[in-house]
Amino acid sequence: MSCLELATGRPLWQLDVKSAFGLVEELKWGLCGSPLVVDGKLILYAGGPQAAIVALDPATGKPVWKTPGNPPGYGSLVVGTLGGKRQLVGHDATTLSGWDIATGKRLWTVEPPSAGDFNVPTPIVWQGRLIVATENNGTRLFQFDKQGIIVAEPAATFDDLSPDTHTPVVIGDRLFGIASGLHCLDLNSKLKPLWTGEDPAFLEHASLIAAPGRLLVITGEAELILLDAAASEMKILGRQKALDGESGLLSHPALVGTRLYLRGTSEIVCLDLEPVAGERGAH
Repeated sequence: MSCLELATGRPLWQLDVKSAFGLVEELKWGLCGSPLVVDGKLILYAGGPQAAIVALDPATGKPVWKTPGNPPGYGSLVVGTLGGKRQLVGHDATTLSGWDIATGKRLWTVEPPSAGDFNVPTPIVWQGRLIVATENNGTRLFQFDKQGIIVAEPAATFDDLSPDTHTPVVIGDRLFGIASGLHCLDLNSKLKPLWTGEDPAFLEHASLIAAPGRLLVITGEAELILLDAAASEMKILGRQKALDGESGLLSHPALVGTRLYLRGTSEIVCLDLEPVAGERGAH
C-alpha cells in the first residue's frame, strides 16, 4: 500500500500489508477491498488473525487500531448510520459484520443461510437499512434495532438477483443489478420486481454507474449501455463499444467530471460523456 504526494507522485509512505499484519491465508484474488478514509482514519482489510481490519493514520501509515477476525471477502467496507449508530459494514470471508469506527470493536455478525459466497459485491446503505447481494444467497434487505444491531432475519429477499462479481446500484427507490438479466426492484415494496430485462449483455459481470434517472452499464466486452432508470420496462437509450476485441473487462471504470476511463486487457480508453452536437465525443 502506498501514499503518494498528489502533485509529484513522490512516495510519502509505503506498507507491505501482508507482512505487517500477519495475513497467512492465500487469497485467490488478493486483497480487493478499497481503502476507506473516515473520521481521520484510513480503514482497510488486512486479513491477519489479530488484524483482520485495521485503522491507519493517513499521514504516516501507522496503526491506530486493529481488530481480530477472519480473512477478508473481496468487497469493500462502507460507512452508514444504521439504527442510529454510525458504523463500518462489510463482509469477511464467510460473514457480514458491523464495526465501531472509533475502536474497531465488532458490533454484530450475520452468517448467511447458504455457505460458499465469495462476498465480492459491496453492501449498500439505503435509508437506514442495508442491502446485501451475493451469488448463493440472493438479495436481502436488513433492518436494525435502536442500538445499531442488525436484525438477523431479512425484512425482504429476492433470490433471482444473485450477482457474483458486481455490486448493484440504487437510483431513487429502485435497485438495479445483473444476474441472468437486468433486474429492477422496488425498495419500497420489499424488493418487488418492477421488471427484468433480457439482453445478451446482461448475463454475468458488468459495472454499473447510477445517475439521476439514468443507469450506465459497462459490460465485460467493454460495451456501454445507457438506460432510462425511471421507465416501467427496460428502455435502452443508447449503446456503443468502447474497446474492440475486449472480453474480460473486470476493472470498474473511473468517472472524473464528464470523462469515463476504462482499463481493458491491453489498453486504457477515455470517453467524454458530455453531449456535443454532431459529435460522439470519444477520445
